Amino acid sequence: MNTVPEKDLNLRDFLKVFDRRRSLIFRIAAVIFVVAVLACIFMTREYTATGVIQLDKTASDGMGLENLMGSGSAGAVDALTLNIELETTSDILQSEGLALKVINDLNLENNEDFKPHFNPIGWVMGLVSPGGPADPANASLENSPGRRRRVLRVWAKYLKVKVNAGTRLIDVGFTNRDPKVAAAVVNHLTQALMDYEFQTRVSATNAVSQGLEGQLAGLRKHSEDLQAKVVALQQTSGLFGVTGTDAQGNNTVTSPALQNLDKSTAQLSQATMNRVLKQAVYDVVRTGDPEAISQLSGTQMSAEGGQGVMNSLSLIQSLRQQESSLQGQIEQESTKFGPAYPRLIQDKASLAAVQQSLKDEIARIAGRAKADYEVAVRAEEGAKQAYDSDRGAAEKLNSQGVEYQILSKEADQSQQLYQDLLKRLKEAGIVQGLRSSDLTIVDTASPPAKPSKPNVPLYLALGLVGGFFLGGCAALLIDALDGSIQGTEDIEAMNLPVLGLVPQIKLDEAQPGKLLLDSEYSVYGEAVRGLRSTLLESHSGKQAQVLLVTSSSPREGKSALALNLAVSQAQFKKKVLLVEADMRRPVLRKILGLSGTEGLSDLLGNPEATVAPQILPDHMNLHCLPAGPIPAHPAEMLGSERMQFLMREWRRDYDFIVLDCPPVLPVTDAQYLEGMADATFLVARAGSTSKIALQRAYQLLYRHVKDPQNPRIGVVLNFISLRSAAYYGYYGYRGDPKYEYEKVGTLDK
Repeated sequence: MNTVPEKDLNLRDFLKVFDRRRSLIFRIAAVIFVVAVLACIFMTREYTATGVIQLDKTASDGMGLENLMGSGSAGAVDALTLNIELETTSDILQSEGLALKVINDLNLENNEDFKPHFNPIGWVMGLVSPGGPADPANASLENSPGRRRRVLRVWAKYLKVKVNAGTRLIDVGFTNRDPKVAAAVVNHLTQALMDYEFQTRVSATNAVSQGLEGQLAGLRKHSEDLQAKVVALQQTSGLFGVTGTDAQGNNTVTSPALQNLDKSTAQLSQATMNRVLKQAVYDVVRTGDPEAISQLSGTQMSAEGGQGVMNSLSLIQSLRQQESSLQGQIEQESTKFGPAYPRLIQDKASLAAVQQSLKDEIARIAGRAKADYEVAVRAEEGAKQAYDSDRGAAEKLNSQGVEYQILSKEADQSQQLYQDLLKRLKEAGIVQGLRSSDLTIVDTASPPAKPSKPNVPLYLALGLVGGFFLGGCAALLIDALDGSIQGTEDIEAMNLPVLGLVPQIKLDEAQPGKLLLDSEYSVYGEAVRGLRSTLLESHSGKQAQVLLVTSSSPREGKSALALNLAVSQAQFKKKVLLVEADMRRPVLRKILGLSGTEGLSDLLGNPEATVAPQILPDHMNLHCLPAGPIPAHPAEMLGSERMQFLMREWRRDYDFIVLDCPPVLPVTDAQYLEGMADATFLVARAGSTSKIALQRAYQLLYRHVKDPQNPRIGVVLNFISLRSAAYYGYYGYRGDPKYEYEKVGTLDK
């Protein structure tokens, strides 16, 4: 036999575990729920006050003047900038500076929530981790690191700042056991934030103003020095003043040489452009390509080539159109009428004349283009000579003129910068103190009417859900650690045959001798009669005469099952003998109220003894042979020749024999009797018998069977709950009011 195999779990297996352990799950859920209820009753009530502030879209000062820092743009703030500003404001609200200010102003250190309380975790951590120096006596909160760290930790625990997504709003909340204190903290914190922003802007404006005042004195002197240099250069160089500004805004000076240079430069530029256009026309015409030449018509190059060129281009374009038309006609007439067609001969002569005229006109325009190009080249050379002459004269004054322009520009820029800074400095004096805040208080905090903690519905729901969750986890854990048999699927997983299920019954100690089959609709009786009618037949159809009833361990209900199987056979007019082969712990004499002390041990110990089985008064066909006095060596007696002789006698005298044997694992008695029995019931108790014990017991019995090919050993699962999935799934009796519990005596040996 193999060891107990493992199988993959599925949802149905989990549901079976929950059904089997439902009492544990409900108990744990009830305990957790009660804890949640007690927590809601005894937990300190805490109140949360909330205020709302808004970050304005733009930041303008009171008189519409720009901020000197450049941050007061009147334009819209983009989404990224707004998000950064909101997060920055949120972090400032949670900063230590504002926290300490509010704590000191409202004396929160003496508030009940801020007072030190014993914390076992903190105490243990204080033992293992080194602490800092002790706080100075009578020192302020800022100068007491230990106190400051403690109150700031409490502050961070109760302060909640939340940026509302998609808006410019920030929620500021604070929790305290006193609703008035909670509201006061929120209002004081928002006001402290606005004061902080106002002071920050005033400080920045002061810093900029002081910096400007320091720079203006040096800038004014520098501007005056530059103006003096410009005047001195005008007097020594002969340059007489500024005539205007160029395209870049630079000042220009008056000089005849410079004016002549400007004219010659313009003339050279015009001559060069004319030469380039003439050369382009000449290059195209020189190719002799009628198509390329005709495309010059209407372009800038044809206009620059003169009226004669334009007329020739128009004529060439007209000849090209005639040529194309004649070629089309010739192709159609040749295809349609053949080469001897008179009109075709005439069109070919016209085409030759047009082509000759086209060649002549191209030659004439080429001559004109060449002459125009040569004239343009000579004009360009003359303009360049004039430019070189004027350039030489102007270079003599160039260095002084450039120096004059540079000094003049620096002087103007210095003067403009001085004027701008002086204006900004005057504005700063107005802006300081008039700058409005970017923040607006939308809602001030009010003392809340209802506590925010404990949240009773949430706590109760969490207690209920958490209780069932923990109960389910505990059920799965306990079931995983439980190696006992819970249902038929555990037995089938070990490849052992299951003969039937016997339900769990209620016991009545007032009637210890009552049999379990007396009620017509006894569920236990139905299960036993099912075993008798369906599980005592062999594969060949021959009924088993000797039935061995045993178990793997004590207290699994084998004696009760053996007695009621015997009663079930006797009810069918069978002569039945019930032999109590368990001579170590006999119980049948006491349970059934039998007389005398003799029994099986007397018959096995003394061949001359004559002990007759006793007939039960209510069941005349049922004979019972009790165990008798407890012998010294019961196993050897059961395996003796005397026992085999008695078995042969009983087989002759009785229709059915039931052997109530000791458990298999503690002793070897059942193994001796296995070879004498026709069939064996191995009783297992649901929720008690371990899988390993049952498998081991089956292996030991299997070694002593008569026919290994047909061992006729089956497992009977006892003490199955009527409400369990294992029972109603096997028999289908669940919920049927016809099958009720019957109060009977107990035989749990």
